[in-house]
Amino acid sequence: MRPWSAGERPGERAWRAPFRDTIVRVPFDHNDHYHRLLSRHVPRHGGRALDVGCGSGRFALRLTRLGMDVDAIDPSGEMIAQARALCPREEGARSPRFRQADVTDLELPRNHYDFISCLASIHHVPFETVSALRAALAPGGVLVILGCYREKGRLDLLWSLAAVPVNAVARLAARAADRLRPASAPAGWARTDPPVKQPGMTLSRIHSEAAVLLPGSRIRRLLFWRYLLVFRNSR
Repeated sequence: MRPWSAGERPGERAWRAPFRDTIVRVPFDHNDHYHRLLSRHVPRHGGRALDVGCGSGRFALRLTRLGMDVDAIDPSGEMIAQARALCPREEGARSPRFRQADVTDLELPRNHYDFISCLASIHHVPFETVSALRAALAPGGVLVILGCYREKGRLDLLWSLAAVPVNAVARLAARAADRLRPASAPAGWARTDPPVKQPGMTLSRIHSEAAVLLPGSRIRRLLFWRYLLVFRNSR
């Protein structure tokens, strides 16, 4: 395990194979849709945050605007470059510290972060990685996972069927918004192409493993093939 170092050069380490999956372009981002919901769990007093698998950097930037001091890591050098392009360039403006890094290969500081987020990234690594994230939480800190699960059974199918028409309408709206964007739109407007990997764990198994690794955590099923896990460090 390599120790975390905020001073390490961005892009110094390449992310290893598990994250190099299919690249898919989508007009409507399911993760962005839930940013407002996730923001409800951000500490109001500010503090230190870690965004794992930050992708385009939009949520990391949102955390900064909510008063957090943000470290953001992602496996893809291209995504890190796009995330930096999204950040404000005004002198003195606060921005996340973006870094290309492998969370499973880092020794995160213990009892350090007041907020840790994982948006559609935890299924790219072994689920037990949440133990290291839990150890990195400061007392009272919050871990929020917007995760993907493997569908299995009638209930999953019903939720999937319910999501399909809503997803279709949202995609049409996103395409319409793209056509209305001005030609001179800044780099932050550009849609990004994050890696996509099919989840391997069912929601019932996620419940079982979270009960052991993150006791007291709450899991809620969401539309768009997602779940929300919230864990508060009571130490």
